[in-house]
Amino acid sequence: MDGASGMTNQPSAQASRAEYARRINRVLNYIDAHIDEPLDGAHLADIANFSRFHFHRIFAAWMGETLGSYAQRRRLEKAALRLSCGSRETVLEIALATGFQSGEAFARAFKLKFGCTPSAWRATTPQRLKAQAALIRQPAGSHESNPDQVFGNRHQAAEWPFAEADGSNRLSEGIAMEVRIIELPKARVAYQRLIGPYGPAIGEFWRSTITPWMYSHGLGDRTCYGIGHDDPSITPPDKCRYDACVEVPADFVASGQVDTQALPGGRYAVASFKGKAEGMTNAWTWLIREWMPSSGLQCDDRPFFERFTASTVFDPRTGEMSCDICIPVRAL
Repeated sequence: MDGASGMTNQPSAQASRAEYARRINRVLNYIDAHIDEPLDGAHLADIANFSRFHFHRIFAAWMGETLGSYAQRRRLEKAALRLSCGSRETVLEIALATGFQSGEAFARAFKLKFGCTPSAWRATTPQRLKAQAALIRQPAGSHESNPDQVFGNRHQAAEWPFAEADGSNRLSEGIAMEVRIIELPKARVAYQRLIGPYGPAIGEFWRSTITPWMYSHGLGDRTCYGIGHDDPSITPPDKCRYDACVEVPADFVASGQVDTQALPGGRYAVASFKGKAEGMTNAWTWLIREWMPSSGLQCDDRPFFERFTASTVFDPRTGEMSCDICIPVRAL
């Protein structure tokens, strides 16, 4: 009887956890979209459809940090990223855009978290990138082409140090990067979220969880998106969020651990990448560090993503990956 009861309850427990994850993810998405606004706990509880009285305790238990700590961390991380991306915004403008009421409050909070002033963080961005490269450089010949890395973050894949680019937009490894500025339409996607360190776990997530789900729902030929929301040089690796997404029709109904969200359309810099997985590091870094500062553009707060189809992203004959690297841009 107990064994039968356990078998009956197990799917219910899994479904319950999936529902919790969906609800908390909606809150995280809302916070990122309204980072410059005061956040009301009661409103967030309503978004999650949790009790207002218990919401703070539920959030802290699920996320491992309080709602206030999470919101403060995200504000500072977004500010740090804007300071690193070549924006011409003043420190005060970035402070206000990320929800701080004054430059002084922002400077105090920033120094407490990152150990330096916002201006110093901006000024030392090149040195910081080089230091990150040195820390994770691998010995020559220690890595192989690894499909897992394609879905990893650009700061954690192999092939450091960064390659340099010449005037023909070709990296020294021979990866051609032709960048187009295009308008991408808004897309409705189904997604599952992975929270934790980027890297091989993301490839396994696609392979063992996302791709089988896609094919079982007749979505195998749909456009996919990989969204790394956080920069692990800024965000603690165990807090990094990655969304594995697939475009879905308007009548799609989410269930289980899957939820839906809208990817914003608009102006993007799009580079078509084809090459070994480890070359993705060079591609991302070249776009952000080399191409962007010379483009007359800057990235905005919409998510970066890789766009591909599951059937063509990896060529087992050549070991090469194919995808579009998409960076949201606006004028300087």
